[in-house]
This record gives sequence, structure tokens and C-alpha cells, in this order.
Amino acid sequence: MSDPSFTPRPVPAVETSFRRIHTQFPVPESLPILQKLHDFELRAMAGQPPVVWDRAEGFQVYDAWGNMWLDWSSGVLITNAGHGRKEIADAICAQAQHTLLTNYCFPSAIRAELCERLVGLMPEPLKKIFLLTTGSETVEFAVKIARIHGHRIGGRSKNVIVSFEKAFHGRTLGSQQVGGIPVLKEWIGNLDPGFVQVPFPDGYWTEDTSFELFERTLAENGVAPSQVCAVILETYQGGTAAFAPPQYIKTLRQWCDGHRALLVFDEVQAGFGRTGTLWGFEHYGVLPDLTTWGKGISSSLPISAIVGKPELMDLPNPGSASSTHTGNPICCAAALANVDLIVKENLPHNAAVVGEVLQEGLRRVKARFPQAAYLAGKGLVAGLACVKAHKQPDGELAHAVVWRCIEKGLLMFSPVGPAGCTIKIAPPLTITAEAVREGCAVLEEAFGEVLAERAAASADAVVQA
Repeated sequence: MSDPSFTPRPVPAVETSFRRIHTQFPVPESLPILQKLHDFELRAMAGQPPVVWDRAEGFQVYDAWGNMWLDWSSGVLITNAGHGRKEIADAICAQAQHTLLTNYCFPSAIRAELCERLVGLMPEPLKKIFLLTTGSETVEFAVKIARIHGHRIGGRSKNVIVSFEKAFHGRTLGSQQVGGIPVLKEWIGNLDPGFVQVPFPDGYWTEDTSFELFERTLAENGVAPSQVCAVILETYQGGTAAFAPPQYIKTLRQWCDGHRALLVFDEVQAGFGRTGTLWGFEHYGVLPDLTTWGKGISSSLPISAIVGKPELMDLPNPGSASSTHTGNPICCAAALANVDLIVKENLPHNAAVVGEVLQEGLRRVKARFPQAAYLAGKGLVAGLACVKAHKQPDGELAHAVVWRCIEKGLLMFSPVGPAGCTIKIAPPLTITAEAVREGCAVLEEAFGEVLAERAAASADAVVQA
């Protein structure tokens, strides 16, 4: 491989209760695996740090060569109930041994049980569910429902779906058009004019958090409120962990009601306790018409869902909204066990309490280093954006800090958000305050080292000049 970052180099040994690094990094013995992936897997799958996972338990990830990382990734926000939970593994094994591995859309008892269990956790009137496989699929179905409903109540011209700049809603055709990251849509070419993005009121990248900006942007795009069939937003933006002001969302809810537009919360990342409440939209004090789930729904296997008002969810005719792996029995077993753990162990509460410890530690990092300029998040999700002067994203710094953290035994995925400048933090909801404090100390140490090395390199360049 020509990538110099895949060349093993010595790193300081680490040994704590939560972290252990005893080898070079990347681990020399891992190179044949990395080489196979490089040779046979598409290039688009590259980009994550070369930590070759062997197993994971609780909030720690292990390789096969004796290293152990404190996990701040949750496998990209999947393992809300923790890695490798025995209860989930046992449920998966029991269902597999029952020898019902798949059944397409034919009825099954376990699918019925999961539908009832999930709907039972939702407030009225969100009482119908569609099980799917990925978060992108749930967004696609939300688009379908929004347009069917819009056409029925307002004719074919009521077909505009409004979403937000910098949003990520998936990688399929429709979900990428809903998304607000232009570079991800360049391949499409002929974009559907019925998808329009407006600025997200995070208060940093978009300083104007007034709802007037929403209305003004629609007008500038030539969109009349009567044309809007739905507004969809991530409960918090995945690329920044930013929430909108609650009053903005309350006003948006009123606006949607007034113009007969659906309000859709994409909770693929925010659901199942991540933000300190069971559902992320609870922070806003409003109810959506539809909400999408994924990632943390099973803490393991691929399953997703969209939940909404019955009169909306029942718009498609029988047989017109099926999916090959809808309600796969083994995935349903995993999801049922996962939900039981989240509810019985009150993991949303732990996310809220330990999340305060996380925010305190990250505020300390932000206060010490001006380059860590923007902090957002709630519960056990946070984003720390690295910038140069005048809010210029510094993806290079974010990448270097994440890499240094991994060398020290703190695991995160590659930076996200504008120009890849946001260090995203999302540990399993079972993590302890002690582990979070240690992780924050590692992050602060990594920032200090990387910035000191930058300053030294800059000084050397001046001398040489």
C-alpha cells in the first residue's frame, strides 16, 4: 500500500484500566488484512483509522494483538447498549437455533412482537411502524409518504421537501437529495428540484437562528409554502452534533401545521437514548408526524424502522411497501433484546448524567485550545470542530488529533462535518464517568501534542526560509 499512514511506527506504550497499547501502530501483523481490503474492496470504503477489530465488549474494542481501545465511536453510533452484550448475543443465537432465519414479508410472531414493543414506546399518535434494514431506506420511505400525502391534499404541485444544509440522511438516491452536503450529490447530475435546503440554525456556522431565515430562504428559492409537502431534519446534525434552538423547532411545527406539511425527524443517530432522552425530539417539546430510526435500534445487526401517524403510514396500498429483509427474525431478536436493555438499565438517564461529564471535559479542551472552536451535542454525542481563523474548517488538525488519540488507545472514527473538521464523540451509553474523564484527558493531551508539533514545524520552516 502506498498510503504512508499504513506504515507501522513506534508509539508510546499505554496501560490503564480502560486502554492498552503494546505494539507499533498500525500493528505490523494487521497489514495483510489491510492489504486484502485494499486489493479487493472498493476504494470508497477506505478512510477510517486502521484499527483491525477482533472483538468488542462494553465500551472497549480489542484487536488480536493485545491492544485495547476506550471506544468513543460505538461503531458509528450503533452500540447504544454496549458492545457484545450477552443478552443480545443470546437472543440472536436462540433465534438462529430455532431455524427461522428469514421469511420475507410472510408474518412471523417475532416481527409482530417487535412492532408492538417499539410502538408501545412511542407517544400518541405515532402508532404505526414499518421495519426496514438501513437508515437510508427509512428516509426514502418518508419521502414517499410525504409526496403521496402532499399530492392527495394539495395536488401534484405540493411536492417540495425542505431539509437543511450540512445534513446527512443516507447514501441512496433520494436520501442524498434530501441531504445538505453538495459534494455528495455531484454524481447525480439531474437533481430533483423538489428538494430544497435551508440553513441549519446551529448558531455557529449559521449565526442567524431566527425562523425568518427559513422563510426567507424558501422565498429566495422560489418555493411557496403551499408547495411544501414536508420538512425533514436530523434531530441533531450528524456532521456537527448541533441541535436547533427549541423555539425554532416549535415555530417550525406551527408552520408545518399551518401549511399542511409533514414534520419528519430523522432519529437514525439520535434515537434509543443517545441524547439523554429515549427519543431525541423530546428535547424540543414537539411531536413529529414521522420519525426514522436505525443504528442504535439493535446495538448489533442491520435493522431500521420508520414510525408515524396511522393515517400517513397506511397511505401505500398492501404489497407496495415491502422489503426483502423487512423484520428479519434474527434482527428482530437482537432489537428486542437491545430495547429491553436500554429500558431496564435506564441508559438514556446514564447518557444524560455521564453526558454532563463529557461536556465538562470537552469545555476544558475548548477553553485551552482556541482551535477547538465549536462544541455541540447533548447526552453521549458531541462534536468538537477544529478551525483556523475566521471559522475556516481545519480538517487536517481534526484528523491529526483523532489519529493521535487512537495511538493513545482512545478510539474514534474519522472526523466529519464541514471539510471533515469535526471530531465526533459517541461512546456506548453504558460508559462510566471515570472512563469519560480519562478519554477527555487523552483528547486534551493529543491536542496539545499535535499543536506543539505544528508550531515547531512552522518555526523550523521560518528558520529554513
